[in-house]
Amino acid sequence: MSGHSKWATTKHKKAGIDAKRGKLFAKLIKNIEVAARTGGSDPDGNPTLYDAIQKAKKSSVPNDNIERARKRGGGEEAGGADWQTIMYEGYGPNGVAVLIECLTDNRNRAAGEVRVAMTRNGGSMADPGSVSYLFHRKGIVTMEKHGLTEDDVLMAVLDAGAEEVNDNGDTFEIISEPGDMIAVRTALQQAGYDYDSADSGFQPSMSVSVDADAARKVFKLVDALEDSDDVQNVYTNVDISDEVLAELDD
Repeated sequence: MSGHSKWATTKHKKAGIDAKRGKLFAKLIKNIEVAARTGGSDPDGNPTLYDAIQKAKKSSVPNDNIERARKRGGGEEAGGADWQTIMYEGYGPNGVAVLIECLTDNRNRAAGEVRVAMTRNGGSMADPGSVSYLFHRKGIVTMEKHGLTEDDVLMAVLDAGAEEVNDNGDTFEIISEPGDMIAVRTALQQAGYDYDSADSGFQPSMSVSVDADAARKVFKLVDALEDSDDVQNVYTNVDISDEVLAELDD
């Protein structure tokens, strides 16, 4: 699990500096639109929208774009798409389990793009339910360390329902049940700690350790999947040790 998280951190660093910035913006905007449509366009009364906006701001999405997406989702402005969430399941290199979350207005296009990315990069599609049982939906709050220790963070969030705090190098990741996530991020705010994002996502219940060669192949597959505008999130149960990560950085 920790390997998976470290990988997320590594990816996050890359995302800030490469050409995927535009795609990241588009995905964050989509989240805002869907959250506003589902729970109303007032962030104060819609925690999911509040968190979607917070994440977009932290990723430097321009305020105009954020505001337009909020209004489109809430029906205050025309042009919102009918986004649907679809989950696909599959296996990557070395039998790594892959869960692909799409947010799309065209089911056929999404299915086609996911299938092509999988088959071209050593993956294979799996039947619904054959992979998803390996994952549990969790609330995941990420925050920069800012000189804090794991104990500092744990003390702030333990009573709010946090289950564990993972140290990911430059950041902490706080895991909880999805229903406790808002209480966890509120506890951080009350303690005066800033957080980067609060999302509900999937965590693997068991992981697969891989060597550097397999890790490269898994990265390539995930990158190919994330290249699709319809793919919102990709979750795997790959576990990459510090040694293998160091090898990849060489």
